[in-house]
Amino acid sequence: QVQLVESGGGLVQPGGSLRLSCATSGFTLDYYAIGWFRQAPGKEREAVSCSKARDGRIDYADSVKGRFTISRDNAKNTVYLQMNNLKPEDPAVYYCAANPALCDTVRALGVEFVLSRGESYWGRGTQVAVSP
Repeated sequence: QVQLVESGGGLVQPGGSLRLSCATSGFTLDYYAIGWFRQAPGKEREAVSCSKARDGRIDYADSVKGRFTISRDNAKNTVYLQMNNLKPEDPAVYYCAANPALCDTVRALGVEFVLSRGESYWGRGTQVAVSP
């Protein structure tokens, strides 16, 4: 049974840091691209970062470049999102997702396409809040 379970969310002050984890099971992480997405109330789900399985390519949304870092530990079947210098515009529910072609599909066709296809595995999300 495939599972993705996010953890590490919480409340931090502006400028603070959090590290999110995405623990995966039921599939071989080595062969899957993993992405982090976020959705704030009233907004569409957006891509934050994506890590390809084979060539090591990593994508970041412009809004998080230089502040967020995605990493993966295939031996532990876990993907991380280190978030530094959190800003008031970062609060959202953060989701991880997996699909062998996830990064390329998001880049070419967008998040809504990925959601509509229903071919990716998704976690249930973890809440991130930023407040003084």
